[in-house]
Amino acid sequence: MAVAALTTLSLEPWKPLTKKPLPAGLPREWYINHNRRLKAMRLAIALLDSGVYDTARAHNRAIRDTAERLGIHPPSDTTCRMVRALIRYGR
Repeated sequence: MAVAALTTLSLEPWKPLTKKPLPAGLPREWYINHNRRLKAMRLAIALLDSGVYDTARAHNRAIRDTAERLGIHPPSDTTCRMVRALIRYGR
């Protein structure tokens, strides 16, 4: 049964999501936190892809080196904590 279900899946190539404008009129802090969460997610995914599955190995230097490799501005200490939290809860 499981094999039959796998063969019926579509193998279409991945399509990027369309970007929508952010809602207007929210406090500045909301936009800062939103962008910080997006950056933390990108960094956590990159670290997981590179084999960093433990928060003890995801120290600030490793996170900032990953950001440099990806061409992202160096993250703050707060963003680094968010990255570690995502790795911790993503297991």
